[in-house]
Amino acid sequence: MMPAPKAWMSNLPSYEPGRPLEEVARELGLDSIDDIVKLASNENNLGPSPKAVAAMQAEAERMHLYPDGGAFYLRRALADQLGVEPAHILPGNGSNELIELLGHVFLGPADGIVMSERAFVIYHLMALLFGAQCVQAPMRDGFTHDLDAILAAIRPETKLVFVANPNNPTGTRVQPDELDRFVRSVPAGVLVVLDEAYMELLPPEEQPDTIRYVREGLPVCILRTFSKGYGLAGLRIGYAIGSPELIALLNRARQPFNVNQMALVGALAALEDQAHVEATRRMVREGLQQLEAGLDAMGIAYVPSCVNFLLVEVGEGRHVFQALKEQHVIVRPMDGYKLPTYIRVSVGTKTENAKFLQALATVMEAVA
Repeated sequence: MMPAPKAWMSNLPSYEPGRPLEEVARELGLDSIDDIVKLASNENNLGPSPKAVAAMQAEAERMHLYPDGGAFYLRRALADQLGVEPAHILPGNGSNELIELLGHVFLGPADGIVMSERAFVIYHLMALLFGAQCVQAPMRDGFTHDLDAILAAIRPETKLVFVANPNNPTGTRVQPDELDRFVRSVPAGVLVVLDEAYMELLPPEEQPDTIRYVREGLPVCILRTFSKGYGLAGLRIGYAIGSPELIALLNRARQPFNVNQMALVGALAALEDQAHVEATRRMVREGLQQLEAGLDAMGIAYVPSCVNFLLVEVGEGRHVFQALKEQHVIVRPMDGYKLPTYIRVSVGTKTENAKFLQALATVMEAVA
């Protein structure tokens, strides 16, 4: 008989993963996954940088060796690009590992976090994992962070405040002046975690300079990833930017070799291919215009987005998700975010977007 788990583990919900495309193809009686359009996970459907692919292919013969546990070259390259020191940076096994490391360092049953009620669900699950309290502040109309509501929700036990900007799953963002006022208003003893997983998808002139908070020594931790703009979601690599003191604490909590060597070399090569990132931005911009025009033509409401997905109001979201799957199009149902009337659709290629719009028109006509 195994020992009793922590009291709060029994009620900890599980994250709902997507199913492998091969299994979906088998279920639908398809011979190939090429007949399926996957627009469910906000992936970069342009694919990885050719430079990253070449670097990983060249590294494949060295997979018998352990990776560089200190991520020396990647940290140095990121530091040069961001204008900080390598001591300000910690790579991780995707942003999710870094969120968990923050929990290891700061959270227990006597602590708490604050987040928006329609923000990345992993923040809530992470707090529950450590037995901590999670306060979810209401959002503004239009599904934008209400930073004043987040400030008002901070309690004496609050250790971490999460702001995803741009936000998943709503695709919205807060203005730089609002964010600046918020960061400088958070009470002492609270760490502001700015999750910027989608930041590279914004035009460079629209990306707020949040790195300055780290340079100024403010209690801010910035999370970024190679999954979205760089198209390396399968490698699971992201990084935290913070004070050397914070990074040292996170280093104490992480496992040795937490980032594999293939991810390290792929990310380093991708970082040097900014032309590919710009091509991704162009695909996203044109894809959003295509999707919005199609949804407008059908009279279907959506939340205007600045990144590579749209939150679309369709009525019974889970039913529409299942019906679209029958049309060989996979999107994300949003009932897990307490948005049962919505689906989230990622921006794909022009052909993939067109297939989604055609399938959605068929499904919505049948529903009507």
